[in-house]
Amino acid sequence: MQKKDTENLFAELEQDAKIERFLSENREEFLRPLPEYLEQLLAEKHLEKHTVIRESHLDRSYAYQIFSGRKENPSRPKLLALALAMRLNLDETQYLLRYAGHGSLYPRNPWDSIIISAIGQGLSVMETNLLLEKLGETVLLQ
Repeated sequence: MQKKDTENLFAELEQDAKIERFLSENREEFLRPLPEYLEQLLAEKHLEKHTVIRESHLDRSYAYQIFSGRKENPSRPKLLALALAMRLNLDETQYLLRYAGHGSLYPRNPWDSIIISAIGQGLSVMETNLLLEKLGETVLLQ
């Protein structure tokens, strides 16, 4: 689990002339593979993987591939479906997106704004898709 914020890591990196020492001393601070992070979220939130997958409305085998690491670069909408199914808050969702190499949700983007609102309201994937459709936007999952 990470204990230092990014600013502290930057400060340490700028002050340490030996990259080897920085890497060694901060090993716990580095990102782990996405499947490990997803497993951590499941444990922290006391969730069952099969329940999250069902509530995400992702194809079952595809979702298990994300959790196992066989699907290395899941799309942003698929990760958002998992975030909604896990009932992540906005900060947790933003972190998940960045963790997976995707851009954060941006309130100046209408589609992203709807997703942000859905997260804040605790909407399910299906409820979010209905809201997106009602507002003339592309749904999370086709």
